[in-house]
Amino acid sequence: MKKIRVLLAEDHETVRQGLKLLIDAQTDMQVVGEARDGREAVNAVATVAADVAVLDISMPEMNGLAATRVIAESAPQTAVVALTRYGDEAYVQQMLGAGARGYVLKQSASGELLAAIRAAASGKQYLDTALAGRAGSPLFRPRGQAGLPRITDREAEVLRMMAAGHSNKEIAITLDVSVKTVEVHKSNAMRKLGLHSRIDVVRYALLQGWLRDP
Repeated sequence: MKKIRVLLAEDHETVRQGLKLLIDAQTDMQVVGEARDGREAVNAVATVAADVAVLDISMPEMNGLAATRVIAESAPQTAVVALTRYGDEAYVQQMLGAGARGYVLKQSASGELLAAIRAAASGKQYLDTALAGRAGSPLFRPRGQAGLPRITDREAEVLRMMAAGHSNKEIAITLDVSVKTVEVHKSNAMRKLGLHSRIDVVRYALLQGWLRDP
């Protein structure tokens, strides 16, 4: 039986080694490459001929979102499965929109990741069962389907400044608009992206590369 070739990208070595032991213990899959950050993952995909790349989202050098975009463009034969502790709608929407076929939470049972790898290898999409209740939301549609929310450039600018710690008044002065206009842009962007708090906005900004990862 042909085994599923898996590339692991995770910056914490202990976690990565644990995942390798889990995957290599399966009769139908094997780890063929490892990476400590997104840039290494992108480079490795070109050499190890992986069927599935399991990517942590929060990684140095290049985060999982950026790496997924590059892999989807340069190596479409390699399916991406996101592995993260974040279940935020904005994270899921962005990763699926970038081309990921699977999205699994680190806090879930190990069977979730294995199921996602098998599904992705066969060309199917897989969402962690903890997220399944929201699967009908337009935020959870895979790449290529219409309806993914898009924010305007001005809405993105407001979110970026908000994430950087600027108040509505400071944003209004910088953009030369009213505070009310800032509030409208912020409200519309957060509604479209499924963000509910400033913490959600900061996480989204980190994912987009607007802020430096801690």
